[in-house]
Amino acid sequence: MPPPSPSPSGRLQWADVPPPLRARLETTLGAPVTEAVTPSGGFGHQLAAALRLAGGRRVFVKAAPDDDPLTVANLHEAAALDALPPYAPAPDLLGIHRTAGWTAVVIAHLDGPDPDLSPASGDVEQTWALLDSLTAAPAPASYVAAVSAAPSAAGLLHGWKELRDDPPDDLAPAARSHLPQLAELEAAWPALATGDRVVHGDLRADNMVRDHDRGVTFVDWAHATTGPACVDAASLAPQLVLAGHAPQTSPACSWTTPPPPAALTPPPHSSRHSPATGTATPAGPPHPAPPDCATTNTARQQPDSPSWTTA
Repeated sequence: MPPPSPSPSGRLQWADVPPPLRARLETTLGAPVTEAVTPSGGFGHQLAAALRLAGGRRVFVKAAPDDDPLTVANLHEAAALDALPPYAPAPDLLGIHRTAGWTAVVIAHLDGPDPDLSPASGDVEQTWALLDSLTAAPAPASYVAAVSAAPSAAGLLHGWKELRDDPPDDLAPAARSHLPQLAELEAAWPALATGDRVVHGDLRADNMVRDHDRGVTFVDWAHATTGPACVDAASLAPQLVLAGHAPQTSPACSWTTPPPPAALTPPPHSSRHSPATGTATPAGPPHPAPPDCATTNTARQQPDSPSWTTA
């Protein structure tokens, strides 16, 4: 049987799922599917749809043929969801079903918009509180085992060295002169990219939902791994700036301040926030913290900070 063709939106649709798998899902879920809604956005071509069942219940399903590379990603996400600690801001895994050469992952449906990351919104404070809680302790052993097959970010941090060792002939002399310094800077990154905390790996506004019941929840855990606590915060920092935060006063700056150049292991600290890793400076004076980071960190901990709402 030829593989199904994605719809004009680029995604497989509920009608593309083989009838035996559709029947199995409806039997397991206890009701026929009356509506399948594919959310906008996203980059995958697999089925990713909110299914409404007779009676009104909704679930979220990701499905693709077994030989589709995205099935591996879907199963990785399912393993991560199943192993996350109970306090993790993630939807519940409801089941994995394999039939007719396809695999479907069923996840609890979340109802709400993307969070608002603008300075006036309480969603930013909620998101940071969730990251604080998620990374306050090492990841549980079950989670570490579940995501062990994920490639380490440390293994990808070698581009400047490769460019230094084999620069293209047309590379401008001014750029070429910086390659030794950049390769030296890069040499510290693998050690700094190693950690034992839960890392979502692709955290951005459209991979979060402000659920009406659960509040801000992180979704799409296909890139889940382990690493230093600052990784997800650092990935959010540019989005906070785009949403209107000043770089020097963004909540992210208390997570992303580089350590002194000789410190490949984070120095002791008394804050509940993890020290920044992921960047380093070559030999020389310590890299200064962005201005107002201390002020921002103090402000975040004041009792009048916005509370978590689930409206």
